[in-house]
Amino acid sequence: MHGRPRKAPKPEEEAASVAKAQKLRALQTQFFSFHHNKIYTKEAVELSAKLLEINPESYTAWNYRKLAVEHYLSQPDCNPDWIKSVLDDELRVVENALRQNFKSYGAWHHRKWVISKGHSSIDNELRLLDKFQKADSRNFHAWNYRRFVAESMKRSEQDELKYTEDMIYKNFSNYSAWHNRSVLLSALFEKKAEGFLSKEKVLPEEYEFIHQAIFTDPDDQSGWFYHLWLLDQTVTTDSPLLASSWPGHGYDVFLVEDRCYNGSAFSPFTALHSDSGSFPIVLYFNQPVGGVSSSTVTVECGFNKNEDLLWKPLSASNSQTARVWVAHLKIPSSDLLSTVEVSVGHSKGIISTRGFEYSHPSMFSFKVHVQPMERDFSQVSVAESISLREENFKIYGSQSEESIINSFNQLSIKNGHESTASNWRSEALAKEIECFRELLSLMDCKIGKLTLARLLMAYDVMSYPFANKLVHSEEVLELCSDLMKLDPTHYQYYKDEHSMVLLQKVTSSKESLLQHCFQYKDSVSSAICGPVCLRLNNLSLSRMGAFEKLLWVQMLDLSHNELQSIEGLEAMQLLSCLSLRNNKLRSLTALEPLRKLKLLRVLDISYNQIGDHSIDTTRYLCSSPLSHSVGSESNKDETVTSDVALIDNWEAFYIFKDFNLNQLEIVGNTIADEKFKSVLVKIMPKLKQLDGKLLG
Repeated sequence: MHGRPRKAPKPEEEAASVAKAQKLRALQTQFFSFHHNKIYTKEAVELSAKLLEINPESYTAWNYRKLAVEHYLSQPDCNPDWIKSVLDDELRVVENALRQNFKSYGAWHHRKWVISKGHSSIDNELRLLDKFQKADSRNFHAWNYRRFVAESMKRSEQDELKYTEDMIYKNFSNYSAWHNRSVLLSALFEKKAEGFLSKEKVLPEEYEFIHQAIFTDPDDQSGWFYHLWLLDQTVTTDSPLLASSWPGHGYDVFLVEDRCYNGSAFSPFTALHSDSGSFPIVLYFNQPVGGVSSSTVTVECGFNKNEDLLWKPLSASNSQTARVWVAHLKIPSSDLLSTVEVSVGHSKGIISTRGFEYSHPSMFSFKVHVQPMERDFSQVSVAESISLREENFKIYGSQSEESIINSFNQLSIKNGHESTASNWRSEALAKEIECFRELLSLMDCKIGKLTLARLLMAYDVMSYPFANKLVHSEEVLELCSDLMKLDPTHYQYYKDEHSMVLLQKVTSSKESLLQHCFQYKDSVSSAICGPVCLRLNNLSLSRMGAFEKLLWVQMLDLSHNELQSIEGLEAMQLLSCLSLRNNKLRSLTALEPLRKLKLLRVLDISYNQIGDHSIDTTRYLCSSPLSHSVGSESNKDETVTSDVALIDNWEAFYIFKDFNLNQLEIVGNTIADEKFKSVLVKIMPKLKQLDGKLLG
């Protein structure tokens, strides 16, 4: 293991191994007999000790000893001296086992269990740990146990922090010591202990401390991991914030009860087609939160009771925490103009996964216009085809550009507290950027380049509300490109980072976003302004991001990229038309985020790699129908056992059964034979077009 080549055992070593195995089997046979018959005699317990000395990883033997201890302590003639004697024996057995294997999970867990009984001296534990940590100062089992002992002794975090500092000075390559330091500081920040009330003073000192390790040996990774933790502490605000919403503040939403895809002479950012007379309200937080409900989010309008709104988290699992939450607001057709006010966090209850409350209440308002149908549908084909090909788009005129720019200004939530809170953070990041530029001027260090890229992006994001642009995006993209060449083993990671930075750049300003906005040509009437299509095609994207800037998008072209996953796309609740043509999607499970897009009507997943691979490895990276997250909303009485074709294509059934598509393109995938297409038609009876062919 750990890069060490295996060596063939010598004959005498092989003979010793065989003898040990025979002895172990004999002990196990006798031990299991005692265990199954619940025999806790002195002979039986001593035999388990011999077994554990040979094999400290025998969890059953450790559990047996726990049962034996409980048996002894339950005896009527049990006294304090007897209890201490029994528990001391257990500690000796653990110590002997740890001498055999210092990294035995079962041994450390058993020792913690014994000490938790409260009859053993805790003072001896630190002395024992000192011995073990001299033998292996990086052993994370010992560090975990040390945290338990320190808490049991009520030893202060400050004293333990000093201990980690001493251990680091002895060996700055001590991963476990750096990790323990991050755990201790997190606890001190949370408690707001004296001297740790604010990160503003502590973190700059920690940066100076870690520089000593990094600059001494830039190739040692332990310090870099701690630096990454410091960076996260610097850029992440404790309290969650509302980053964006749809509709945005000041929006005029035009709800068009129009059966056709094209339509509305109003702003393409705010015109929404709805057959049901309802539309989504989307809240996008800067970190996952829970507790979003009608009691913590108030929606005031004349036609709807706030308590009737059901807020749902949009996440890959069934977790009740998410960055994105959605509720659907029903608008009566009789109310042609309504004003809606949304208040977030004025009542307590919204809490981040890190345990911090939403403490910056936000409010936004918008108007809803119900637009009656004006078109003659008798002349419109029900199966009108939507195609996101080059010839179907045209650039916007100056008047339309102004409409988009005005709408873009309303996308983000303005948090007034950010300015003062971010000053020290920006200053700390600026100093780190200067420091690592100096390091890279002295040597070519791939971890240094990655850290500089992270610092530059963090600095830009922190400064974004004031600079209104990402000033370092080109440099970061260049660093990511260099890293892909320098470190091909981690090519995909750098490629994903490159994609995220590129998307941040595209969405960072009105001007850059406008270059990717096109007007879809109305195939029925050129006099009616078609919806805006965001075209992010041919950008070599391997990952999607910047969703908080894209909540308004109804038509999205992601064709001719390198996407293997579309995780996060569920946030774009307005999507009605999506092209994923010519990407690298490898399975149907990769489409799972689309199940939450209730307005999606047109989907192009043609010319991907669906069906190329007999084993879907992405199943282990994201949710799938085998996991708890997919199909859990299904009707328990629902069954497809009567249809063999659906049973054989259960992935397709669980992915597509909730879709309400009119049009689907799947040609060019290995899976897309005629048999599979017939299955899709059964799953989606409302489908009107499949691979360009009308369905009867």
